[in-house]
Amino acid sequence: MTVVQTEVGEQTSERLTRSALIRLRFFRNRLAVAGVVILAMMFLLAFVGPFFSKHRWDELDFLALLQPPSQEHWFGTSQIGGDVFALTIRGLQKSLIIGLLVAVFSTGLAAIAGGFAGYLGGKVDRSVMWLIDALLVLPSFLIIAVMSPLYRGRTWLVFVVLLAAFGWMVTARIVRSATMSLRERDFVRAAQYMGVPVRKIVFRHLLPNVASILIIDATLNVGATILSETGLSYLGFGVQPPDVSLGSLIAEGTASALTYPWLFMFAGSALILTVLAVSFIGDGLRDAFDPGSNKSKKKSKAS
Repeated sequence: MTVVQTEVGEQTSERLTRSALIRLRFFRNRLAVAGVVILAMMFLLAFVGPFFSKHRWDELDFLALLQPPSQEHWFGTSQIGGDVFALTIRGLQKSLIIGLLVAVFSTGLAAIAGGFAGYLGGKVDRSVMWLIDALLVLPSFLIIAVMSPLYRGRTWLVFVVLLAAFGWMVTARIVRSATMSLRERDFVRAAQYMGVPVRKIVFRHLLPNVASILIIDATLNVGATILSETGLSYLGFGVQPPDVSLGSLIAEGTASALTYPWLFMFAGSALILTVLAVSFIGDGLRDAFDPGSNKSKKKSKAS
């Protein structure tokens, strides 16, 4: 039984489901709600903005080089006449897609590896943990940088695969530990006695019970991946020309940040707003799923 306070200050007693209680805690977090709004605006700007842009991202205007923001070019133009608004939208679009794909792939891989390792134990557990320890020791940033010539001139999906391959190990450890504590529960033993296959036990009984960990991890991975992609693209190891991302745009505009600030300012602002929004959402989800956290305790006392 949960006590819910209405708008007029009256308290009503309602029986809330767990999902409803999580939503209630999440939407009480103002920063988390602000993060959802900002991230939604970023997605609208990235995927709807091109329909309102006067210019294409790969279109050059040689009569307007390094022009400040104007009615014709809303965010100004680059050194070679590219429309900065169209370029920023393209870069934001690419960074968001990469962030989402890497988060889905790395979290899914962590769930599968950690779930089967924790449930099966023995040789499977030792093999997975050996692989995780080996990957954690490797300097992923340098490896991706060294391998960048392999995907230069090819599809950027190779870059996504490389980022996802080095982003699942820590979460897999957490999922493994949670799975090991769940495999002795009665509902798992009952499934074993009924002859349920291992894969069904893992996917239908174990992983749904660690869904909160996976949801929070996937959300935070979006922001972490966007930062990683930006850093690699800034150094020339990420998204390759002629395509652009926020990192490549920031790299091109850094040298002119004081003289031609529009080259740097809009891409940098989009990066900061996107990462902050994802961080706020991740913190809100963590507090919503974990009522024992400090923030959740404070909010429950205040209400």
